Amino acid sequence: MSTPVTSIAVLGAGSWGTALAMVLARHGVATVLWGRNPAAMAAMRKNGVNERYLPDDPLPASLRLCDKLEDALKDASHWLIVTPSHAFADVLREALDCAPAPLGVAWATKGFEPGSGRFLHEVAAAELPAGTPTAIITGPSFAREVARGLPTAVTVHSDAMEYAEVIALLLHGPAFRAYTGTDMIGAELGGAMKNVLAVATGVADGMQLGLNSRAGLITRGLNEILRLCVALGGRPETIMGLAGVGDLVLTCTGDLSRNRRLGLALGRGQKLSEAVKEIGQVVESVQTVNEVMRLANRHGMDLPITAQVQRVLNEEITPAEGLQALLSREQKPEYPPGMFGTRHDG
Repeated sequence: MSTPVTSIAVLGAGSWGTALAMVLARHGVATVLWGRNPAAMAAMRKNGVNERYLPDDPLPASLRLCDKLEDALKDASHWLIVTPSHAFADVLREALDCAPAPLGVAWATKGFEPGSGRFLHEVAAAELPAGTPTAIITGPSFAREVARGLPTAVTVHSDAMEYAEVIALLLHGPAFRAYTGTDMIGAELGGAMKNVLAVATGVADGMQLGLNSRAGLITRGLNEILRLCVALGGRPETIMGLAGVGDLVLTCTGDLSRNRRLGLALGRGQKLSEAVKEIGQVVESVQTVNEVMRLANRHGMDLPITAQVQRVLNEEITPAEGLQALLSREQKPEYPPGMFGTRHDG
């Protein structure tokens, strides 16, 4: 882990990939940003800005831009994948076809592999040579604010704390704090489920149900993340940190969130296809909700908010019908007995 970093290749030139590449370059890390579209990358080189996603934020002069994957990976000691979750496995395989595995692979992608429901760390483990360290970067972080250098805190989780620290040190700077942990299950689950719950709070706000409703949905949504995290073997404290509460609050309340904006549109009566088209970027919750429910059903868990979001996004019911289903549920304890282990008083 102590080998000097020659270069880091950021794979994915959307808003978040561009913002993270900007952070790394500002911190003096030799960084190359790869995007699949040659015309888009040429425009970024010419104009010094990612006009589609971050039009008001000039790129650092030291940031190298590349549209050929083999060239981007040639000198990279580490790869940082920042693509939508449905493209994660394909990009990783393409990269491995172009170059030997690097010292380690990190990603800032949130979600599951569509269809299989696998966590991305499971996908990476299946594709990478045994022993290749991996890490997930997650937490409350809107790309636009990161690109502008506004204060941000994220967390980097890896099965190997040493590798989490390697990636965190590359990212850490005056306006970008990077913490570390070793709970990849909890970190990935929090980052994925918050998108689903942001749809629910967006729907409630779109229906003008008030701040009490929003707070209730966020808190009960947190309950769903916690219960599923524990069932999967993750750690509750991860969900109570940046990867869980932090990301959940930001995504459920900030209008820069694509998933919240989708919920707002649905709550105001707009059709799903129209809302997604208007947003103009991948809205992860549309696929993620099915994978979350697949996990919940596998473990025999009741996730009422997530279940109703799934039905709304699958256009089985209207948002109003989903709300009525939630309000008609029976009274019960806030947390199941024994959820966090046996309590010993005295």
